[in-house]
Amino acid sequence: MKIDNPLNLTGKAILITRAAEQASEANELFKNNGAKVYEFPCLEIGPPKDWGPLDEAITELDSFDWVIFSSANGVKFLEERLSLRGISLCENTDRLKIAAVGRKTSKHLEKLGVKVDFTPPEFVADSLIKNFPISVNGLKILLPRVESGGRNLLADSFYQAGAEVTEIAAYQSSCPKGIPKEIATAIEKQEINAISFCSAKTASNSAKLLLERFGYDWLRKFQEVKIVSIGPQTTISCRKYFKRIDVEARPHDLEGLLKACIDILQDKD
Repeated sequence: MKIDNPLNLTGKAILITRAAEQASEANELFKNNGAKVYEFPCLEIGPPKDWGPLDEAITELDSFDWVIFSSANGVKFLEERLSLRGISLCENTDRLKIAAVGRKTSKHLEKLGVKVDFTPPEFVADSLIKNFPISVNGLKILLPRVESGGRNLLADSFYQAGAEVTEIAAYQSSCPKGIPKEIATAIEKQEINAISFCSAKTASNSAKLLLERFGYDWLRKFQEVKIVSIGPQTTISCRKYFKRIDVEARPHDLEGLLKACIDILQDKD
């Protein structure tokens, strides 16, 4: 995909922070729009410590009214556990309703043949809560989510509105052990024009890895680098760890992130 913009990222170097197994999609998108891309894997996605709670929820899947996915990772790991039983999420959606917070999560579900009943107008949890299509009072809701470190906003809000909410750890995210040599060299040589963040955790993990690699003055190496966030919670994390934010993507997805990078770097010139 190319953004419809007479300007692009030709001659610009973008540091993309994502989970290692998810970087290729962003890489292709930015390269197609002229950027030199450096992939900075800041997350490692893996299974939860204990599959028991998720497997138990799967046996009771027919009892839920809605499953709400806040990430494609939740979809991936739930579907993998279902497949071990010889079934698929798409086989359980005649009565069960499915909601997805973001476009990427929705697309992942659709690729599996799963009908997505609701995606909010803005790709953040707050928008899903505000625009949910029916009253949640009395509904039984399943929330497959990251094991630790994520927000409890969805669960708390639906619970307060009268829903019976079951939060289940479907996957875990952790910080890699170090920075790839290519990335460290590009930062040291000040070759990076912008660094993009796709989640609050990529911002916090990046800061941790940069501190370990460059020491306590690591922020000085980013004084001329544009800080680009995909959405509100990521912006909060950027401000906490990088002490500023230059632009937030609209919409809050990869295409919005690309457009934000194009706009801010052209403004710089």
